[in-house]
Amino acid sequence: MKLFRKVIFWCHLIAGVAAGVVILIMSVTGVVLTYERQIQRWADVRGYNVARPAADAARLPVEALLSKAQEAQGAAPSGVTLYGDAASPASVAFPGGRILYVNPYTGEALGEGSPRVRAFFRSVTDWHRWLGASGEGRDAARAVTGAANLIFLFIVASGFYLWWPRKWTRKSLRAVTWFRRGQGGKARDFNWHNVIGFWSAVPLFVVVLSGVVISYTWASNLVYKLAGEEPPAQPQRGAPPAGGPGAQQQPQGANTSAPLEGLDNLLVKAERQVEGWRSITLQLPSKPDAPVTFAIDRGNGGQPQLRSQLALNRATGEVVRWEPASNNTAGRRMRSWLRFAHTGEVYGLVGQTIAGLVSLGGAFLVYTGLSLAWRRLYSWKGRRSRERLAEEV
Repeated sequence: MKLFRKVIFWCHLIAGVAAGVVILIMSVTGVVLTYERQIQRWADVRGYNVARPAADAARLPVEALLSKAQEAQGAAPSGVTLYGDAASPASVAFPGGRILYVNPYTGEALGEGSPRVRAFFRSVTDWHRWLGASGEGRDAARAVTGAANLIFLFIVASGFYLWWPRKWTRKSLRAVTWFRRGQGGKARDFNWHNVIGFWSAVPLFVVVLSGVVISYTWASNLVYKLAGEEPPAQPQRGAPPAGGPGAQQQPQGANTSAPLEGLDNLLVKAERQVEGWRSITLQLPSKPDAPVTFAIDRGNGGQPQLRSQLALNRATGEVVRWEPASNNTAGRRMRSWLRFAHTGEVYGLVGQTIAGLVSLGGAFLVYTGLSLAWRRLYSWKGRRSRERLAEEV
């Protein structure tokens, strides 16, 4: 048993030293991205005052709203997102990823949000996913971060095994579950490493495990197979996956000048489909006779269990497809849960806070782990020097 524990310890130490720097980068950037969705939304709309003309005033019909946005930009929109909050501006999406915020009561163009904040978070995300690499270098960087995720998963699991007290006494348990004051050097690093590892173990394991599923197709497929399902066809890799940390739920893709007639009645039907919705995204079809799709969200944008998809026949208003979250297969629900468990968004602000804290804990685990490894190496070199000196004497 002692030999097995020793083997696990050295594997744990070597793995931490080998992947420590990459894990540190992913942990620190994960902390920065904790509240990306909220910060980006605040930065985009903070200067845009939307005053309701009257207490009973209704929003401008969506057809008129889109027409005004098209006139302001000189381009056909690809979709629009409306919010249940009466003081929130509507966001109109255009091909190329451009977003225009408009007053939902007058159609007045307010602006394009905060491109600087968006660029900042995009840069942090690039470091989190690809270590800041761009172009063809991203494939290699993705392989490195994926391997680091796998190594980190082993470190978390083996760390909990190594943490497990050999004797369950109050004194031994307190030593590895609570911070001690007045310590320094190796004793402090050892205490911090154990305590932070203990309190972070379960949520950090979920965050890292979901990172592995995001990084590898085989891991994603395994989720479906464990649920007894055939994995869906994987999309080609290129741009970051939709719905990444803080990603705005905006319609994407090019769009021709599709007619806007009939959208008002369809939107009314979509609003009545789900009570208590917080946002509705209308995706304009590229063909006049194609169904009109609505993404209806009762959550914060990162809670797949509160999302629904509705497709309506443009001519008749009949339901072509209705996909509430409860209709998803077990495999799809689990895969979606893992995607947003990685950022904690699946459990709202509380989940995001926990994910951010354990990411910060991960950074401290790397720091204390590398410090302990360095101290061990330094101590070993000192012993070797003393042994050689004794042999010479």
